[in-house]
Amino acid sequence: MKRYRYMNLPFSSRNKPSGPVRLVWFSEIQWDFLSTRKQRLLARFPEEWKILFIEPFALGRRHHWVPVKRGRVWVVTVPFLKSVPFRFGRWLDNPLLRQLLSLPGLVVMLSWVNLLGFASSERIIGLSNIYWGRIAAVMRCRLRFYDANDDHLAFPGTPPWLKGYLDTFLAKVQLLFSVSRELTERLALPEGVRQIELGNGVEFSHFATPRREIPVQLAGIGGVGRVILGYAGAMDWLDVPLLAATARAWPEYQIVLLGPAYGREWWKKQEAINRLTNVHYFGKVEYSELPAWVQRFDVALIPLLRNQLKGVSHPNKLYEYTASGVPVLSMNYCSAVERARDVVHVADSAEEFVRMVPEALRDQRRELRQEFARQHSWDALAARMVQELLRAREEQLP
Repeated sequence: MKRYRYMNLPFSSRNKPSGPVRLVWFSEIQWDFLSTRKQRLLARFPEEWKILFIEPFALGRRHHWVPVKRGRVWVVTVPFLKSVPFRFGRWLDNPLLRQLLSLPGLVVMLSWVNLLGFASSERIIGLSNIYWGRIAAVMRCRLRFYDANDDHLAFPGTPPWLKGYLDTFLAKVQLLFSVSRELTERLALPEGVRQIELGNGVEFSHFATPRREIPVQLAGIGGVGRVILGYAGAMDWLDVPLLAATARAWPEYQIVLLGPAYGREWWKKQEAINRLTNVHYFGKVEYSELPAWVQRFDVALIPLLRNQLKGVSHPNKLYEYTASGVPVLSMNYCSAVERARDVVHVADSAEEFVRMVPEALRDQRRELRQEFARQHSWDALAARMVQELLRAREEQLP
């Protein structure tokens, strides 16, 4: 299969559309829940793009039953198959029942698509929520693409029928964006689909600009001369036994955890760490406030599980940490981390991770880390994505 890479060219007037380009994106994550590549990329699309972001329902979170604007992006919550509580998930193994349960969400989605002006057959359909795969595969459009940011079939509890939904959509795509070569190789793509390796990035100035304020909660832990080992990201993929071993090996250091969890009452269930006096969980921190926390880390940690799901990922926290200038210590769980060995301390085992904490604390290569992060700008990544979408869209002209 022929493999393509993105062109290192800026977005130029020669391939700008003459009118609005309408994009409908079916997302697996909510816009306001966790800052991910989707929000960072879409927020940087040109003004002439009109974007509808369809997010799933999730129990206990904020929803947008009536569409709201996030910059130029319309965001609306639509309950669909992914929204069915896990304890009822087995019911969906019945195809007829799946179709019946899909109907309300389908009606809601189509209603908003029409009311907001996204019903044109000239639209682009983008997918990262594969529960919408079969429907997105039959919607009229000029171009379909898949954004492979995770191996969604490797998530715990994934139903066996979901692979068919992904394969159905992939059979209809003309373009693929993938965060890693390893993830692309797991996908059943038709011959001739253009494949773009488009990893994650960072809003460099947001994290590199020094913040004078110290978060109140952070100021309240430890004491004078305290050392803070910090993690910022989703909690669900943490290697909790590794984190517990690190906390026990270095009881004089404070471990700070920032970020939401997909699983309800995640912290209460983590008995291996929630009873340790030097481990502190502060939950979700707003993106605007995150640099003030990360810049206070003496070492930024990436203690993530090494499994099928995370092995194909591309952590944007790698670039947020390095843009902040702080030393980074990571498990070697994906190729993006492996490629960052020149600026990041990478451990190949749990024991090595624990032993490398003092080495990371002594690291003074701040400028080298920030130069590494500067090369992974969201602005450049968004421009490449737009360019490839417009190029593929023009190729679909009759």
